[in-house]
Amino acid sequence: MRGRPNLYVSYEEEQRILPTMTQRVSMTFLVLVALSVPFKVIPGIKFLGDPSWLQILGLTFIFLIGALGLNILTGLAGQVSLGHAFFMGVGAYTAAVLGGEATNAVYGFGLPIWVTLPAAGLVAAGIGILVAPTAVRVRGLYLAIVTLGLVFIGQHIFRSWNSVAGVPELGRDWGEFQFALWSSDGPALALQSDGDWFGIAMLGEGKAYLFLLVLAIGFTLLAKNLARTRIGRSFAAVRDRDIAAEVMGVNEVKAKTQAFAISSFYAGVAGALYGYFLGSVQLETWNLFFSVTFVAIILIGGAGTTAGVVMGTVFVETLPRIVENTTDFLEVQVEEGGWLAPIADFIIRTEGADFGLLSTVENGPGLSVSQMNGLLFGLLIAVFLIFEPLGLYGIWLRIRNYWKGWPFTY
Repeated sequence: MRGRPNLYVSYEEEQRILPTMTQRVSMTFLVLVALSVPFKVIPGIKFLGDPSWLQILGLTFIFLIGALGLNILTGLAGQVSLGHAFFMGVGAYTAAVLGGEATNAVYGFGLPIWVTLPAAGLVAAGIGILVAPTAVRVRGLYLAIVTLGLVFIGQHIFRSWNSVAGVPELGRDWGEFQFALWSSDGPALALQSDGDWFGIAMLGEGKAYLFLLVLAIGFTLLAKNLARTRIGRSFAAVRDRDIAAEVMGVNEVKAKTQAFAISSFYAGVAGALYGYFLGSVQLETWNLFFSVTFVAIILIGGAGTTAGVVMGTVFVETLPRIVENTTDFLEVQVEEGGWLAPIADFIIRTEGADFGLLSTVENGPGLSVSQMNGLLFGLLIAVFLIFEPLGLYGIWLRIRNYWKGWPFTY
């Protein structure tokens, strides 16, 4: 009802993916803006169409798919997992074997990406089903430790299975990122007429961006819709009170197995896309910090909410670039004596004997940009867990409900 937040007059209205006209219009507008990014047609955000930003946004979409999978398992079903990197690695190397070219050192079958992506998700989901019975026997911290063990097991397997993962120091190539009807070269949105190709010219990064954007939207809609289904409701029941859920007729073993399978499928597809997008991935990529990154995304964004995962992914993936750009700006202020020079000189260390929280030189005190990113991740996780358990989504709810209820405070 207009002016009354979270007030619905029917179950059908409440269960819509976008229940209000404002949400539907806003989401349509955001999707159109996102689709226009590679074409640089909207003033103010044309810089997002640069290759460097397109790569960051492409990685953001890949991480969003992986984070949605972890959110289904942890946020919706309540199963703590630190093994997301393992399932992403399984999906990545499945796609590498099925889609890569065979050499004397590694396997490869040269299949197209529309075959390797589903296969990567299904293989990861199969392993998730094998791991699922453990979730019935243990829970909480013990389950986290069990899934943490998967990361170390996976690193050992990937390091030892050179015919699949390649040489530990070099890894292996995933080949050219060819998708759907597009390749990384040539025009986009192209049609053929009398043997000649014509269309809108676009870089390979732009095509990859659009492809990943479509996939991210599709997986987001699937994750959002899952929470409305019988399966999603069983996940929530097991998360809130597993014994009571069983008394009400929810099969706990089946629900947890389904949660692990769906989450692992998302992770497998995200891992395959990650390998294709970067072209070559080191074996050490699939480590504990990689898993913690996804935990940070759902905690900062808001566990159990699809919108929160989207917010958290965008925030976490763009934060390093924001820190880097801010550091460069402050460094210029120090060197040129700008109006922020006194503050920037305290924050940035540009010389050996200087002092600063952030350092642009190799040796001496001060944190590097990568170290600052790690510190910010840890601080943000702690701050949101203590002060705002719903994360960025909770902050958005407060702002939205305040303006919807203004000038009243209730």
